[in-house]
Amino acid sequence: MKLEQDIDEIQRARGRVSKDETLPLVSLRDVSLGYDSQPVLQGVNLAISLGDLIGAAGPNGSGKTTLFRAILGLLPILGGSLSRHCALSEFGYVPQSAALDPHFPLSVREIVEMGAYGRVRSYQFLPSEEKERTSRVLEQVGMGHLITKSFFACSGGQKQRILIARALMVKPKIMILDEPLSGVDEATRHSITDLLINLTREKGLAVFFSSHDLEMVQKVADKILRVDKGKSWLEERKMGL
Repeated sequence: MKLEQDIDEIQRARGRVSKDETLPLVSLRDVSLGYDSQPVLQGVNLAISLGDLIGAAGPNGSGKTTLFRAILGLLPILGGSLSRHCALSEFGYVPQSAALDPHFPLSVREIVEMGAYGRVRSYQFLPSEEKERTSRVLEQVGMGHLITKSFFACSGGQKQRILIARALMVKPKIMILDEPLSGVDEATRHSITDLLINLTREKGLAVFFSSHDLEMVQKVADKILRVDKGKSWLEERKMGL
């Protein structure tokens, strides 16, 4: 399943990182990204620090997921510099729910427990403290009552919040969320945006999410990375939004 493969790759790609808390968690300077030496996105400049709430806004196919894959260590950059000052095991990743295989039967509990894989040896039973944490993070996102339900029987909004719980299970410093508000109703959009704001304001995490809805990103994010036609530029949140 693709989600499991991406999690495994992130956990293997640890490498050496600086632990200086005064540095941004992630820093990109004039970064070019793409595939087979063909750039998709160029000139990316961005710093992500604890407490930041940053939105990447751009149309589908503009390079937002490519940028996330590079930050997560899943795709080498073509140029510029990308530095991380926390371990890749401290990244919580929320993929688009469409990236999950609906034919692979998993319960909500099993999906969330994937976030503990980096702390549990292969074939080891999940310790009681990890099971308790599974329940806690599901309660944190308002999905505790669904813990035994089949993940693929959940609604789109429920799936998104369950995937956020899986990322929180990692004990992250930074959350990367790929289109977390896509395909959900208005009430769910509000609950997810409130959760993202809470994670930065009250929990002190860094949150970097993407959306093709620029107006929504301008209302939620403190900083906006605009992505379009192979270019990127930063905008500050407009006052009054």
